[in-house]
Amino acid sequence: MRSMTGYGYGEGGSAALHFTVELKSYNNRFLDIYVNLPLTISPLEPRVREFLQERIQRGKVEVYIKMKEMQEEVTVTVDEGVVRGYLQALRTLASYADVPEEIRLSHLLRLEGILQVEKNRDIEEYWKELYPLLQETFAAFDESRKREGKALGEDIQNLLSKIEIEVLAIEGMLPGIRRFYTETIRLRMEELLGDRVDETRILSEVAVLLVKYSVNEELVRLKAHIDAFRKILREEGGIGKKLDFLCQEMNREINTIGSKNVLAEVTRSVVDMKDALENIREQIRNIE
Repeated sequence: MRSMTGYGYGEGGSAALHFTVELKSYNNRFLDIYVNLPLTISPLEPRVREFLQERIQRGKVEVYIKMKEMQEEVTVTVDEGVVRGYLQALRTLASYADVPEEIRLSHLLRLEGILQVEKNRDIEEYWKELYPLLQETFAAFDESRKREGKALGEDIQNLLSKIEIEVLAIEGMLPGIRRFYTETIRLRMEELLGDRVDETRILSEVAVLLVKYSVNEELVRLKAHIDAFRKILREEGGIGKKLDFLCQEMNREINTIGSKNVLAEVTRSVVDMKDALENIREQIRNIE
């Protein structure tokens, strides 16, 4: 299990290139990737994005890549057209100013555009240097997500145990619920009929109420959801959406138990279960 929050940093390269890679991620319902690259290697953005999409399923992910070229291969060429244009302009200027000065090379070198400098860049060479560092940084980033995911998992397991304790407590109260209905109906019939109370009628009325207000099915389903929850926590990959769905189902069962309840003790257990479940929902918002 992985958290959606993670961080990784790495730097390295060769004698000619030096890279730094920083990876950050935060909570998000879907996968949202932001890539920040130097303009020189911007054509590598689709590859970086694909690298992350293959390894992350959910979250806001930011990657910042910086590059320093230690050695640069350049090609310098002379723009002949620009040279001719400058020469003509300088001769015209000398003529207008009536300054018979000889035009020297030093004059031309001060002017822009005469020498064209092009860096020899091979995008595949850049990727060859960047890719291993990206893998290394992602490994550290993923390890941080696993560590936080483990801590989240342990906390969720403890909260599930609290819900299980309350489920067992409510199961122990079921005979008390039956007694409550029996005594309530008996008292009402005695008020209406006096000594002519029919025990069979009482049992029949109790049975009708128990069918309507029984929480046995809800407790069984709630325990099944808890077991499924624990099973999913042991799975690899993205499990956050599955857990969120189970939380909704568990919340439905707990609410139904609360609506059918007639005992104060059950109400306290329902409140405790809802509190634990809300804490679980807060935690799974950070699970991938």
